Amino acid sequence: MSAPSPELDPAQASPAERRRWARYLADERAEAAVYRRLARRRDGDERDILEKLEAAERRHEGHWLRLLGGEPARLPKAGLTTRVTAWLASHFGSIFTLALAQLAESRSPYDTDPYATPAMRADEKIHHEVVRGLAARSRRRLSGTFRAAVFGANDGLVSNLALVMGIGATGASSAFVLFSGLAGLLAGALSMGAGEFVSVKSQRELLDATEPSDFAHDGLPDLDLDANELALVYRTRGMPEQEALDKAHGIVANAHAGRMPDPVGRGDRHEVVGGAWRAAASSFAFFATGAIIPVLPWIVGLTGLAAVIIALALVGIALLVTGATVGLLSGASPLPRALRQLAIGFGAAAVTYVLGLLFGVSVA
Repeated sequence: MSAPSPELDPAQASPAERRRWARYLADERAEAAVYRRLARRRDGDERDILEKLEAAERRHEGHWLRLLGGEPARLPKAGLTTRVTAWLASHFGSIFTLALAQLAESRSPYDTDPYATPAMRADEKIHHEVVRGLAARSRRRLSGTFRAAVFGANDGLVSNLALVMGIGATGASSAFVLFSGLAGLLAGALSMGAGEFVSVKSQRELLDATEPSDFAHDGLPDLDLDANELALVYRTRGMPEQEALDKAHGIVANAHAGRMPDPVGRGDRHEVVGGAWRAAASSFAFFATGAIIPVLPWIVGLTGLAAVIIALALVGIALLVTGATVGLLSGASPLPRALRQLAIGFGAAAVTYVLGLLFGVSVA
């Protein structure tokens, strides 16, 4: 690894700079531990990738140790995000760990630190892309069900909060607000579950219709090696004419020799879409869970302004959590997503509340 700029003399570094190096050392050790613990929970290619990331973090650790002249007398704690990631890696090894690691790698301080080498700066950028690729594999495995869960919870929170706020503003009785909220919960959960099932099922059927198939594989050995239309199949899939001819010629030659093409799989797109029943169940359950929160104050007997304030507080917390979760799992900062979710939810509730005031009636 290359050294820092020659004009920088580590021996002349200030105490503040040495403390910063010690903090970098602690962070690199903690990040190496994250990749080591994740590797223990993986196998095959993913395990090898994570072990190589650990080795890279060890290289960076060695750089700061050399600048410090050995192990410091007092090593500071690693950053909070790194410590949380390490804890998750030890106990769960989930996509949340990879998402947090991706976020940490995107915030490297080495870009502006003169004592970090160009190779280290480049490493951190590459590490971000590697971890992003690993996280993408996990996201594809859960994306269909996760999408349904997030949309379901968010829709339940926003729609039922808007419903009870709007009805409450009309001057309706507490009992009417409560039963309206429960009716909205049941109707919305059933609608979300059914809609998610139809949506995912239809999307999977469309993918089945558009993906390549092995329908014609049985006839390959009987095709004329020089005069066949197999090349046209590959041209319909976007291949240039000559490339399609070469591929068709090779496949037919292999078929004549008894080597048939591998069966066509469903590909990653089905994995991204998810299962129709899982998506429907997830959407139903999370919509119901989200929709019950705005109604909780009326369920426990609160009325009037107190019920409204408690409902807003509970829904606000839930919106922040769902927004932050989406931000984390996408490898981005959770705070902007949390605030965006909160603004959208409260904005919808405010609109229906104002409409309720404008068209208020007394409901017995």
